Amino acid sequence: MKVLWAHGLEGRPDGTKPTYLANELGWDVVSPEMNSQGWAIAEHVSIVIQAIEENPDLDVIMGSSYGGLAVANAAARMTNSSLRLVLLAPAFGLAENFRNTVGVEGIIEWEETDSYAYFHHGFGHEVNFSWDFMTSADEMSWPKIKHPTTIIHGVNDDIVPIDYSRQIAANNEMIELIEVEDGHRLSESLHYIPLAVERVLSH
Repeated sequence: MKVLWAHGLEGRPDGTKPTYLANELGWDVVSPEMNSQGWAIAEHVSIVIQAIEENPDLDVIMGSSYGGLAVANAAARMTNSSLRLVLLAPAFGLAENFRNTVGVEGIIEWEETDSYAYFHHGFGHEVNFSWDFMTSADEMSWPKIKHPTTIIHGVNDDIVPIDYSRQIAANNEMIELIEVEDGHRLSESLHYIPLAVERVLSH
């Protein structure tokens, strides 16, 4: 099994989930550094597309949170490719989420200064997001999914509401949503990944 793994905004190429896929499941994992071109979702989408083009033998394209949103957007631009997606707590509704978190005054200041200090828990310090982050999010928060896709999302997710995955899966026969008793990190639900892959490959 060869998979592409797109890590989340605060994840790493060698994080817990890709390590689980490689070491526990024995899969061949292609895991690029998603932040290498910048923080905007459009830049992450470019990395996913490049990785897919460089690895034509991938069985499944996978992504977690922000990486899941990047994978969904990349696939939406590759309608002629036969792709299978597995998304873990994908960050649909990204723009809405950030606007709610930052608040009206914070959004105005962000646009005026072209700067927002985001505390990156993975790094342990703040990183700067330019306004491109939001303009990109406004365009890419709700991609049209046209490939067989399985989503795993925790009902207790306090970062990305599960209702966002329910909304995008509604009336789309290409998408299967697996709801689990877990939070955003899905740390207790990694064993659902082989099931999700099996289901999407049989679609």
